[in-house]
Amino acid sequence: MGKSASKQFAQEVQRCHNEYRRKHQAPPLKLSNKLSREAARYAESLASTRILKHSVESSRGSCGENLAWASYDQSGKDVVDRWYDEVKQYNFNRPGFSSGTGHFTAMVWKSSKELGVGKATASDGSSFVVARYSPAGNITNQGHFENNVLPAKTT
Repeated sequence: MGKSASKQFAQEVQRCHNEYRRKHQAPPLKLSNKLSREAARYAESLASTRILKHSVESSRGSCGENLAWASYDQSGKDVVDRWYDEVKQYNFNRPGFSSGTGHFTAMVWKSSKELGVGKATASDGSSFVVARYSPAGNITNQGHFENNVLPAKTT
């Protein structure tokens, strides 16, 4: 994937994140070149092993991470919509972390400020997408979910 294609992809992922974040009263994320370089490096390593697993926390500093895999070349909107779809399982009356909603909550986490996006294609044509969030969301300390994962505004 060429540099301009990856920049376009990252901007599409950012735009889709920010549309969903606006619905959930969270400020827009800025695209970070540093986070995107790190996310791209990690996407390349996932593509080379073709195993989808989160990076070691120590290697990504204090960033949160969302991953996506598909057997085809995914668009940024596809990826973000799939992550956001977990909102259907999230219980706003009982806020907290669950593995079935972690992609959604990381996306709309109010106190995250920056986003990094990387994408790589494996030899079999499948694609791996890595999103990094700074500061990280999904903090399980008391009160964090209530303050950072807000219900969608009805417009």
